[in-house]
Amino acid sequence: MDEKVRELISKLEERGIKTKYFRTKEEVKKEITTEINPDMVVGIGGSMTIKELEIYRDLQSKQAKVYWHWMVRPEERDEVRRKASFTSDIFLTSTNAITEQGELVNIDGVGNRISAMYYGPKKVIIVCGKNKICKNQSSAISRIKNISCPQNAKRLGLETPCAIEGICKDCDSEERMCNVTTIINRKPKNIDLNIYFVDQELGF
Repeated sequence: MDEKVRELISKLEERGIKTKYFRTKEEVKKEITTEINPDMVVGIGGSMTIKELEIYRDLQSKQAKVYWHWMVRPEERDEVRRKASFTSDIFLTSTNAITEQGELVNIDGVGNRISAMYYGPKKVIIVCGKNKICKNQSSAISRIKNISCPQNAKRLGLETPCAIEGICKDCDSEERMCNVTTIINRKPKNIDLNIYFVDQELGF
């Protein structure tokens, strides 16, 4: 663990956010699956990081009830989003960016993923790769708008300016992904918030 990561973990702990360090995505996947029991409800937010863990089938094989709107038909997605956000024993997601001071910065199109980070589930596990670390809030927002959102827009086949030009234009498109912005400064009350930091690049 290098000094920059060590200092970040210390900042997160000071903010009341429990943090675990993992060298690889295989290690964090093993940890998460170990924590899941057959009677648990697991929600998953829209996250390429979680997708890259390839954990969905593992959770199902443990006979946990898994709600992930990426894995259902379009007409079922809104209902599954709500169940994932408000009925989960454990909610799995990532963060778009994390500042060196330990702040979690996120931008969402619908808002279900980021709302579940601070209210709803009993426990939240945010898996974060080292590529998400940013100097401060302004650099975090810049990263999201010019790296995360354009790549997600392309993945979804949207026709937003960022998908076409690869950079945020602060558009008025109906398909705009930058609708809700949140900054978690400290652990919110009444939620078990955890960062599982992986010393690899994961997600957008």
